[in-house]
Amino acid sequence: MVSGAQIRAARALLGLSAVQVSKEAGVGWATLQRFESTDGIPASKAGTLDRVVKTLENAGVVFIGDPVASPGVQLRPAKTKQSNQT
Repeated sequence: MVSGAQIRAARALLGLSAVQVSKEAGVGWATLQRFESTDGIPASKAGTLDRVVKTLENAGVVFIGDPVASPGVQLRPAKTKQSNQT
């Protein structure tokens, strides 16, 4: 699980609006706003929070730490092209 603070931070790191994330995740904008304003882990039904998390992870973030005690988010390292130079 993730916290509301982690969702906010992930969006900020990715430079995505709440509208973009809500559309991509297939959840309402108001739902995403409720998740982000929640202290701790937001309550959700039917995998709604999971869809938001997967959307943000697919966009390039990794959720780290304990969502309540030490919530964190980092960008996934970019894959670099390796050359065949010797």
